[in-house]
Amino acid sequence: MACSNFSNERATRNFASRAPRHLDQEQAMVNNAKEQPEFRGTTKQRPTAVCIIVENLPVPLDRRVWREAAALRDAGYSVSVICPKGKGSCTASHEVLEGIHIYRHAMWEPSSALGYLLEYALALVGEFYLSLKVFALTRFRILQGCNPPDTIFLIGLFFKLFGVRYIFDHHDLSPELFEVKFGRKRGLLPAMTRAAELCSFKVAEVAIACNESFREVAVTRGGKKPERVFVVRNCPDLTTFRRRSPQPETRLRESFQVAYVGFMAKQDGLPLLVESIEHMVKNQNRQDTHFLLVGGGSELLELRGMVAAKELNSYVTFTGQVSHEDVAAFLADSDVGVAPDPKNPLNDSSTMIKILEYMAFGLPVVLFDLKEGRRVAGPAALYALPNDPVDFANQINRLLDSPELRRRLGECGRARIEEGLNWETEKQGLLRAYRMALEPDHAS
Repeated sequence: MACSNFSNERATRNFASRAPRHLDQEQAMVNNAKEQPEFRGTTKQRPTAVCIIVENLPVPLDRRVWREAAALRDAGYSVSVICPKGKGSCTASHEVLEGIHIYRHAMWEPSSALGYLLEYALALVGEFYLSLKVFALTRFRILQGCNPPDTIFLIGLFFKLFGVRYIFDHHDLSPELFEVKFGRKRGLLPAMTRAAELCSFKVAEVAIACNESFREVAVTRGGKKPERVFVVRNCPDLTTFRRRSPQPETRLRESFQVAYVGFMAKQDGLPLLVESIEHMVKNQNRQDTHFLLVGGGSELLELRGMVAAKELNSYVTFTGQVSHEDVAAFLADSDVGVAPDPKNPLNDSSTMIKILEYMAFGLPVVLFDLKEGRRVAGPAALYALPNDPVDFANQINRLLDSPELRRRLGECGRARIEEGLNWETEKQGLLRAYRMALEPDHAS
């Protein structure tokens, strides 16, 4: 099985690494801004201020948004982020981390469609209040809204009155996400999600897509011009997400360790993984493997109960939410990474960051046969029949029984990360999006 190279557009020069130190250098930078692939968001008067709003997760826990903020800071922009407060961490209403100002509003976790509507309404009020506060302090020129939900365009529309440009950072397909969560494609609420998505594209000068499938949605459903949609994948940052040697003291006693890393929500397919584990243990008599499920989420308590009911506690460990350093340690000590996301309209078009993280650590991957999953992992993974936990178990067994197959797929995955699927490459799309948003002619 050959490992094909992952081709991606690369910047030809790294202007940002040569930061100006004197006024004449700064003036030259401004004069040559449009020729530079990494135009720094600054002038000799003051840095260009930008504001990012995200509601899905607090920052810096949301690693994609944090990497985006850091990339913009490094390119010379003054960056503020508005996000929710977390549970147990990220609780400060305002703090400055590594030069980035973070403003947080209160948040609560809903469990129903109406609950989500109330959550989004309250969050929008908090976001609007904080955005007024940030604007008074910084006079930001760009507002970046990260979905879900697709309601932040309302704030972007308001600030257009003051000449602020709006960038829609498209993280999730909200209509498909609603369908997966609540099983409804028709009715008022699904229609509202579709309308909000369309408005988000229409208000934005520029859209950021997390993969090619999302880019297609922006062009077809959102009506964006292709040249105004920039693909920025949520890839590992190899400067901080480094491989490390396995630590014998953290390795579980079993011969093999299979890892799942990520949020545990309804759309993530953890019940299918538990069924696969049960099949391996009870039907295939696989007694030499431990499954490490790393992360938190709304389904965590239900999953613990499911594992207990199936008498699998001795084969499964739930770590809960852990630090990124601990994630690195767990992946370094594992043999296989699994992504049990079931095939549906949402997952088929989504890129799972956990797959890229497994590949960054040289782990072979098992996943269901999804369009974007195959596009990203390519020959670095084994693909199970969609939503079939028995075949998923069979593919895990194939890897555990073959050291050579594990080695070959792991090396292939790491090569794909190093050759293009990494943040150093992907952040160039973000900087180009910002540069285009600041252009005087910004018709979408």
